[in-house]
Amino acid sequence: MPIRHVTADFAVHEQLQIADIETIAKAGFKTVICNRPDDEAGAVPSASIAAACEAQGLDFVYMPVVSSAMTAADAATLGATLAKVGATGKTPVLAYCRSGTRSQRLFDMAAALAPAASPSAGGADYDVVIVGGGAAGIAVASSLLERDSSLKMAIIDPSSAHFYQPGWTMVGGGIFTSDQTVKTMASQIPGGVKWINKAVVSFAPDQNLVTLDDGRDVSYAQLVVCPGLTLNWGAIDGLATTLGQNGVTSNYRFDLAPYTWELVQSMRGGTAIFTQPPMPIKCAGAPQKAMYLSADHWHRTGVLKDISIDFCNAGGALFGVEAYVPALMEYVKKYNAGLQFFYNLVAIDGPRKLATFEVKQPDQPVTRVEKPFDMIHVCPPQIAPDFISHSPLADAGGWVDVDQHSLRHKRHDNIWGLGDATNTPNAKTAAAVRKQAPIVAVNLLAARAGKPPVSHYQGYGSCPLTVERGKIVLAEFGYGGALDPTFPAWVNDGTKPSRLAWFLKEKLLPPLYWHGMLKGKEWLASPKLNSQ
Repeated sequence: MPIRHVTADFAVHEQLQIADIETIAKAGFKTVICNRPDDEAGAVPSASIAAACEAQGLDFVYMPVVSSAMTAADAATLGATLAKVGATGKTPVLAYCRSGTRSQRLFDMAAALAPAASPSAGGADYDVVIVGGGAAGIAVASSLLERDSSLKMAIIDPSSAHFYQPGWTMVGGGIFTSDQTVKTMASQIPGGVKWINKAVVSFAPDQNLVTLDDGRDVSYAQLVVCPGLTLNWGAIDGLATTLGQNGVTSNYRFDLAPYTWELVQSMRGGTAIFTQPPMPIKCAGAPQKAMYLSADHWHRTGVLKDISIDFCNAGGALFGVEAYVPALMEYVKKYNAGLQFFYNLVAIDGPRKLATFEVKQPDQPVTRVEKPFDMIHVCPPQIAPDFISHSPLADAGGWVDVDQHSLRHKRHDNIWGLGDATNTPNAKTAAAVRKQAPIVAVNLLAARAGKPPVSHYQGYGSCPLTVERGKIVLAEFGYGGALDPTFPAWVNDGTKPSRLAWFLKEKLLPPLYWHGMLKGKEWLASPKLNSQ
């Protein structure tokens, strides 16, 4: 395993060998921490590693922890040690255990226990608090820092991992591996921003406070709310207990996308069902992307003729923007897929391999239909998180209630929202967030200066519809379904399948996400100011 950098001064590694120490010293590390007990099977004696470190001029700290029994005291010990070595200039630090995971978890726990930043000039704990460390939270924090590096900011998020969710469709299609879609949260938090590794449970907007799950209150001058949405697996009876087995899968979960590809590769005949629930959902094209990539593999391997495909959609159209439907229908025909509109999955019996749909045809009585399957890819219903829907920030539907253009909260002038949890009538995609984050940044900074919003969001969203391996229909649109292409038609006509669009999806968008969008680099996303 290569060295995995968590921050500029801290990295983790799997079990070190004596021969590794010289390489580690040449890489610039000053301190090595061992988090693996000597009596653990396969451990290299810490005394041997310590001697090798001493020979290379490295400090060595033996700090063993048991993976299943790590405590806050262990984390506090690591935090104190890191503070000490930092004060004495003995950084960067490399910690190791059997696989590196234990050291990573211990560091994340220590970061969560770190003391809060000093109060801002206005008396609040922070100038800006951002609820959510996903694509929206990291991107808006970086965009703000690019414009004003003096801001005291905190990101509140309970997760220790940050995911590139647009890549999960590609994992389910055998193009990416799951490892390509995840990094540690600590490694993605912008420098100078405090990461509070806790969950928010409530808001008190009149007091400029958010309350954490440990009972602490965090105060702010400006609040940005972008926690994403909740995948409501429990809304489908029987689904939660059969996911990941019995041929039941979903690319909407990191750990299940590889199972999708496993099922696709092993299938030689039978029935494959792909479902889409009622809107709103993240990336409305993702459920059918899974179908196209699966069918393309079966087509290429010569088994498609023996597989019956059904796309069961709770809505009444294949895609919400009509201009892209003709190209998609060509692939529906190519793969001989059946389209079942107004079919909403409500129950699933994994052992019996039976799916139950509620059928709500317009002006017809509601009926229930059972469909057998050999493989089923499920897109779950999606709702706002409970701590949002039950808060004073929510609209009647439970979503963060913002102006769709300024992204400012409709009732609280120092609160902003972006991403999947808002009630803006645009597609919930990472591409939408890429446009929204800079707009929130410039509007928030204008508000801090006592000015009105200076930029408007026009609803841009993008859905790269992977219709086959090597070709994509690149749907780009704004509010009301208005086409909003990035490139002129002579470069890429988004209404037709394109190899260029596939190249963008496979090769360019992942690094653009990790090294551009999350770092405040606004390539093709700089906000247009109202005066322009």
